[in-house]
Amino acid sequence: METSEALVAQQQVVRLQALLEASRQLHSTIELDAVVRIALEIVVRELELDGAFFTTFPESYGDVPVELQTALSHGDGSPAEIAPAQSILRFPLCDKAGVQFTELIVLLPEERILDLDETDFLESLAVQASVAIENARFHHRALQWQRVESDLAAARRVQMSLVPQTMPEIPQYGIAARSMTCYEVGGDYLDIVSMPSGETVIVVGDVAGKGLASALVGASFRSAFRAMVHSGLSLLEIATKMNLLHYNEGDEAQRRYVTAILLRLDPATHTIEIVNAGHNPAFLVNGEGELKKIKASGTPIGLLPFSSYVPQKFPFGAGTRLLVYTDGMTEVFHGEDEFGETRLLEAFVSCKEPSPDGTLGSLWTTLESFSDGQEQSDDMTALVLFRER
Repeated sequence: METSEALVAQQQVVRLQALLEASRQLHSTIELDAVVRIALEIVVRELELDGAFFTTFPESYGDVPVELQTALSHGDGSPAEIAPAQSILRFPLCDKAGVQFTELIVLLPEERILDLDETDFLESLAVQASVAIENARFHHRALQWQRVESDLAAARRVQMSLVPQTMPEIPQYGIAARSMTCYEVGGDYLDIVSMPSGETVIVVGDVAGKGLASALVGASFRSAFRAMVHSGLSLLEIATKMNLLHYNEGDEAQRRYVTAILLRLDPATHTIEIVNAGHNPAFLVNGEGELKKIKASGTPIGLLPFSSYVPQKFPFGAGTRLLVYTDGMTEVFHGEDEFGETRLLEAFVSCKEPSPDGTLGSLWTTLESFSDGQEQSDDMTALVLFRER
């Protein structure tokens, strides 16, 4: 009797040692396919079974080799087939939330019945395999996220390089611009093109939506806009052709329509021409303090196949100031209270800063004070143009 009990105890110790060794092997790697392969090899080798395999893994677990999910593995890793009357056992593998994500299927030799210790070993192995596979999965996802972060960082650098790095020097004028994205990249678009004629062409746009998709549309918009500006087209022609071009890009482009204000400043005649394509109104304040809101004359670019835009010309006398902005400037919140167009206009009109840079700094300070640290919900872009007295 004592000899029998000693033998059982010895077998339990051996099985425990085997389980500890199996756990060590399973956790020796964080590559998902390696973890799965090791688990199968342990099952077949330790219990001398005909084979084992896992049922299908969810897509979120990455690329698990199909042969480890649909074929059986002998101790040497070669496939085996299930006989018609073959006995099998199933052991579920669950994640930390207790949700099953696959099953371990073991194939028993003919007339083989597992004892309690062997069944406990497989159940414990399934638990250890669950943990190891989950760790491998998280590692896989972490690597994927690192690649995404790297790509987004590169995309942000590219997008920032497309924004004017310095403001043009225009005699008797001052100009400044500022842009902030709420994500790594954004859908706001700003460009300034100095022409050989001495004129300056400016666009401030806002692609519908946020993030990388909108940034890609903005980059495409920039290329087309610059090509048209340098070909000598008028603002009306640019807006009309850009609208049709964008619309014809298809459904996804139409969902990423662009609100934009196009401006052409002629410092020789001190006039500015403006086309507002579905954008927020620009604020134009002359030297006497008179205000004009330059509202949209047509639909956003790319929303409809045809749109009738109306260019407007205004004198830009001494002391005149212009503010063009995207709706992120008005959609700053304090709790449920939105900053809004009226507050932005008041902040611009009442600002006593003598320079465009100072004015933008004052506007941003006002917005930060209003939001009281609340997270930014949209991209914010603004451009200020002054004519010196």
